Amino acid sequence: MDNLITFSIAVFTAFFAITNPISNMTVFLSLTQGAHRKTKHDINRRSNFIAFIIVAVFVLLGKYIFELFNITIPAFKITGGILIFFIGFDMLQSKQSNVKTIDNVDIDENIAVSPLAIPILAGPGTIVTAMNFVAKAETVHIILVIAIFGSMSLLTYFTFRLSDLIVKIVGNNVISVIGKIMGLIIAIIGTGMIITGIKLAFNLVA
Repeated sequence: MDNLITFSIAVFTAFFAITNPISNMTVFLSLTQGAHRKTKHDINRRSNFIAFIIVAVFVLLGKYIFELFNITIPAFKITGGILIFFIGFDMLQSKQSNVKTIDNVDIDENIAVSPLAIPILAGPGTIVTAMNFVAKAETVHIILVIAIFGSMSLLTYFTFRLSDLIVKIVGNNVISVIGKIMGLIIAIIGTGMIITGIKLAFNLVA
C-alpha cells in the first residue's frame, strides 16, 4: 500500500510539472484572447478530453509499442530523459507571457486539437513520462497512471475555466516564476530518468 502511495505521489508530481496547468493557462489565454465565453469553454473542454484520450491510449498500448519497435527500457529511459530535460530547460529559459484582451474575435476551434491538445497538453514529454511509469508495470499501476492523468486533465480544465480571474488576482509575474520552478523540476526528472537508464543498461547497482 505504501508503495502505491509513493508511486501515486511520484506520478502526480511528474504530471503536474510536465503539464503545468498554471503556465499553460497563459498559453490558453493567448490562443483564445477575444473569443466568446462559450467558444473558450468548448475549446477548453475538447482540448483536455483529447489530451486525456491520447495519453490513455499510449499508457494502455505502451507495452505493445515497445515490442513492435523492439524498444528496450534503458534506451527509452535515456532518450526520454534527454527529451524531458530539454523541455524543462526550455521552460527555464522562456520569457514571461503577455496576455492581452480583445473583444469577441472569431477563433478557429481546431486549436483545441493543435496546438492545445497536441503538443501543449499531451506532447512528447507528457507521453514519455506516462510510458516511463508503466514500463514493465502491473495493471494497478497502469490504472493509477490513467486515473492520475485524468485528475490532471480536470485540474487543467478548471484552471483554464478560471484563467481570466486567476491572472487578474495572481499576476503574470507570479505565473512566470511558477513556470520556471516547474521547468527546474522537469529537468531534474529527466536527469533522473537518464541515470536510471544508464544503470539498467550497464547493470549497475544503485
